[in-house]
Amino acid sequence: MKLEIISSEEVLYTGEVNSVTLPGAMGEFTVLRNHASLLAALNRGTVRYSCTDGTEGVSAIGGGIADVDNNVVTVCVY
Repeated sequence: MKLEIISSEEVLYTGEVNSVTLPGAMGEFTVLRNHASLLAALNRGTVRYSCTDGTEGVSAIGGGIADVDNNVVTVCVY
């Protein structure tokens, strides 16, 4: 599954991941491969992701929107 974390100024991360955990407005949630399509508001918090090479990444965000569709997770942050 592909993860893209973008702001209005730059691409913060793009790569293949096994999972991504997001700070949703209704609570934290995890997206795995073949997740149903969704659009979710995000609160301030931490995006955590597990890369396909076994490493893990973390990105602090001030809020934003997550779009999940066809194994692509796009996180637009501010």
